[in-house]
Amino acid sequence: MSPGTSRTPRTAQLAPRGRARGAVWGAAGVVALGFLVALEVFARRCGIPGPVTAQLRELVFAAKPGPLYGGLALTMVVLTWRQRFVAAGAAVGIDIVFVLVRWAAGAKVPEGQYFGNGALWAMLGCAVVAITRRTGDERVLLLKGVGLGLLLVTGRKIGDTWLLITSKTRPTVLDPYVATADHALGNPSWAAGRILKAMGPLSGHVVHVVYAQLAVAAVVVALYQLRNVAAERRFPRHHLVRTFLVIGLLGPAIYMIFPVVGPVFAYGPGTSGTGGVEWAVANLWPHTPPAVGVPHPVPYDGITPRNCMPSLHTAWATAIFVHTRKGPRLLRFAGAFWLVATLGATLGFGYHYGVDLVAGVVFSLTVEAALRTFDRGWDRSGVRLVAYGTAVFAALLLAYRFVPVTMAEHPWVSGPLVVLAMLSVIHGYLRTTRAWEPDPVPVLLPEPHPEPV
Repeated sequence: MSPGTSRTPRTAQLAPRGRARGAVWGAAGVVALGFLVALEVFARRCGIPGPVTAQLRELVFAAKPGPLYGGLALTMVVLTWRQRFVAAGAAVGIDIVFVLVRWAAGAKVPEGQYFGNGALWAMLGCAVVAITRRTGDERVLLLKGVGLGLLLVTGRKIGDTWLLITSKTRPTVLDPYVATADHALGNPSWAAGRILKAMGPLSGHVVHVVYAQLAVAAVVVALYQLRNVAAERRFPRHHLVRTFLVIGLLGPAIYMIFPVVGPVFAYGPGTSGTGGVEWAVANLWPHTPPAVGVPHPVPYDGITPRNCMPSLHTAWATAIFVHTRKGPRLLRFAGAFWLVATLGATLGFGYHYGVDLVAGVVFSLTVEAALRTFDRGWDRSGVRLVAYGTAVFAALLLAYRFVPVTMAEHPWVSGPLVVLAMLSVIHGYLRTTRAWEPDPVPVLLPEPHPEPV
């Protein structure tokens, strides 16, 4: 059979698959747009600015530079080095103009928000160039880069809006239930809080920087994964940004179902200008774990986000750890360090209970498995893993909510069961994903030939 006739059937087979994938992504885009509009409307009804409004404000008003320049860095993975220098120079130049205008006008800006607008304008400029100066695959690639950068920025705005909505629409919190269930794990937040205070202010500062700069670590890992996009002119099938965004979009929805504020708020004086002893169940953290009693919902202020169950910082740090396993040694070490330091920070600062972290790990691996299974066409092993992870996550939430007293009264049984449930998801993820890896191709060495005499 000639080469021309052998390619035609394969092309005919790939065309429907490509159209089906395009239809899926088109439907996903429509759903995402509808979700964004609905969230904007709901936020305005709650009396707070929605994600679209907040994003448009950053075109002119002061903004946090980290997320914007992180988004620009992701956009530039599709550009050549010359184009990267042009985009970065344009962003810096625009920021200088904004800074000078604000200085001349005497405008006051929040601390740490002196610049950043230029990065957003540079991303929008890349979108204009893609539409007006590019065609075909080059236009699609550049628009994908712009979309990736804007998704990082907009995803953060969506998350912030979700957190405000949780504080406005959930007047009571379920911390007594989670604190009671946490007895099964030995109240690790109380122990970590005392350890972190004993280590001194320097250690606490380092751990806090790791906790606060989690998004920076994610951008660094994503840039490593996307380092060849400009040369290959295509994105890899799966990368960290996808997992990061899906975790950030789905997690706050669970906050609405299971509103929890954390030990430092519910059992301490609060922090970051929210909470207070007047709202706490008792001022116990981190020295005295709460006694086992009959839990009940308790009222809390209308400012503090209900962002505890599950721990999304743990979920994101777990995703970073997973995506660094195939990188160089330094990146693998950094991913492991970031995970350990994030777990220590979430517990040591009183932001989370131990059972939150367990739920965060299960949640992260389930999302990661779902995205990878979607790329593979929803094969049986992937669907089974996603279903199992979802079932374990739901079982954990139900146990924390309805049998926390039983968990606290039998810690030597319930504690190991909680940990084993998490380990079973980890084991299932490792076993399934390793089976997906292609078998290594053996290298054929040349046969030795005897030297001529």
